[in-house]
Amino acid sequence: MRNTRSSLLLGCVLFCSASLLYLGMSGIECPPKSHRYRWMELNLGSANQSLSLMEHFPEDTPLIFIGGFPRSGTTLMRVMLDAHNAVRCGEETRVIPRLLAMRATWSRSVKERMRLDEAGVTDQVLDSAVRAFLLEVIVGHGEPAPRLCNKDPFALKSLSYLSRIFPKAKFVLMLRDGRATVHSMISRKVTISGFDLSSYRDCLTKWSSAVETMFSQCQAAGESICLPVRYEQLVLHAEEEMRKLLHFLELQWDPSVLHHEELIGKAGGVSLSKVERSTDQVMKPVNTDALSKWVGHIPSDVISDMAEIAPMLARLGYDPHANPPDYTRPEPTGSLFNDSQNLKATETPHPS
Repeated sequence: MRNTRSSLLLGCVLFCSASLLYLGMSGIECPPKSHRYRWMELNLGSANQSLSLMEHFPEDTPLIFIGGFPRSGTTLMRVMLDAHNAVRCGEETRVIPRLLAMRATWSRSVKERMRLDEAGVTDQVLDSAVRAFLLEVIVGHGEPAPRLCNKDPFALKSLSYLSRIFPKAKFVLMLRDGRATVHSMISRKVTISGFDLSSYRDCLTKWSSAVETMFSQCQAAGESICLPVRYEQLVLHAEEEMRKLLHFLELQWDPSVLHHEELIGKAGGVSLSKVERSTDQVMKPVNTDALSKWVGHIPSDVISDMAEIAPMLARLGYDPHANPPDYTRPEPTGSLFNDSQNLKATETPHPS
């Protein structure tokens, strides 16, 4: 009797084991691989998840950072690059500029710096942690691609720092006539901390200050590291500007960058955010519809003081007194960097 029971028990165990094995092989799918795991497979032919991302993704990897003031064409630029067969930018992360702002605050505060030093949290430790965080976010938040790109407009307020922790990174700074930028921001109620959307004067003043911060860092980084791109020239001369950009990024020409709208929602194409304000506009082909929508909306007292309110207009080559400027006129000879340097050289010095 005991042997019979043992045999029945063993048979039940074997039957259950076989059933579970069959069900496991036929009816239960493995969880999908993460974007990070698939990036390693694509770029390294390896997916050993026991190794850290930093061991697979060295700091000298040529990341691409797109930034600029919001409503300056940063979304258009990133979807055009997303259409390239070797690039993935994806939607804004929003966490990257916030972390960079925190890192800058720690550096500026003498008291915070002393506390960190006392705790043994050196600049090297902080930089390593920030670099690892940024890499994890950039690699993990979208589909894998040979060349990874991040678009968070205000991240370029930390351009100098980013170029230090990622020495092979390239930066694309989108620039646009501040009057058009501010009008778009106010009309679409794009809230930015510290900006009074009821005041063109306040918004233009703060636009000029923010753009100066980013442009000055771009200029200091140099033409091999940072490329400023005027929104107006991008929409008027898309192929010429994109050829220039891809050459700067050391990427092969891909005509798909001129037809991003055909790749929206397609695998390996362009993914759009449901919450970003520019999404509805970049679903269309590149167009010039938004160039002069600001004309007639800015108060006359602000128009008359424009040169003083927003000095970056002149520095970037826009005529602060024209309503609107002639965006179709040929670009001045030389780069934006040279233009701004020449402008400074011709300014009348203040008496000492």
